[in-house]
Amino acid sequence: MISIRRSIQISLFLISSLFVVNSFTQTTYPNKPVKLIVPFPPGQATDIVARLVAEGLTKMWGQQVVVDNRGNMIPGMMAGRDSPADGYTITFGTSGTIGVNPSLYPKLPYDPPKDFIMVNGVFIVPLMIVAHPSVPYNNIKDLIDAAKKEPGKLNIGYAGTGTSQHLTGELFKTRAAIDVVGINYKGSGPAMTDLLGGQITLLVDSLASALPHIKSGKIKALAMTSAQRVPQLPDLPTVAEAGYPAFDGSGWGGFLVPKGTPADIVDKISADVRQLLNDPAMRQKIIDRGAVPDTRGSKEWTEFINAEIVKWGEVIRRANLKGE
Repeated sequence: MISIRRSIQISLFLISSLFVVNSFTQTTYPNKPVKLIVPFPPGQATDIVARLVAEGLTKMWGQQVVVDNRGNMIPGMMAGRDSPADGYTITFGTSGTIGVNPSLYPKLPYDPPKDFIMVNGVFIVPLMIVAHPSVPYNNIKDLIDAAKKEPGKLNIGYAGTGTSQHLTGELFKTRAAIDVVGINYKGSGPAMTDLLGGQITLLVDSLASALPHIKSGKIKALAMTSAQRVPQLPDLPTVAEAGYPAFDGSGWGGFLVPKGTPADIVDKISADVRQLLNDPAMRQKIIDRGAVPDTRGSKEWTEFINAEIVKWGEVIRRANLKGE
């Protein structure tokens, strides 16, 4: 009887100890500075949003969240993967680094679903199709009709091979069943310069890049390629609304941690990020920079990323694209 009672006491002690340890981890994290790896150079769109969120979390946590820029996205992601799984190194993953790269690079040295826990979404970068003001069409239906009338005559610019803009353009061509000549540039800036100059007639670009030129009347907005309309242009329909259900071509980004990070730390980071993104002032700051806050938690964001990997993989294979 004594041994049974003793066994029960030991079991209860172990259970209560485990609860105390988990509670201690939750209540004390973070108790030192947190590193946020951004696998892009300073000033890039992801970096700008990352610094906003890092500043907000620093105030919330009372610990400095330090942005660590890595100029090359693949080594940056590997650094995040190889960091200790303790919550003190967070990686900012994006549509390119974790949605596109697994299919674009056959020998990619990291595997997003296997190497990382998807903690929480942070932002969506809505993309759109814009046109030179000289073209006769004013909406996406007019564009599709023109492209089908004269296959191969129209051209459309992209920000570079394998970018969200490029893959969204390829997805649009496939879903709309049109033949349009794609032209890849070394970045959004040169592509926009040629659109403004009339060297190309169409461009898939980010809302942040295109919005000032739309407001000045220098280019036309034909449609959003994102799943929903955006607060910056609430009257502009989406491609999905034009008769292509579930069409979604957007850039996006959010927080990752290495596999093995304790679940209670993942939950705390996720909850705190959502709280920050739901703050009206923070939401407005992100919207002002041409993005939209993304408050999807770990489970929903993981499902979204897995679906994105499959979607862009199909586009990449169909277009026979390979990363350089």
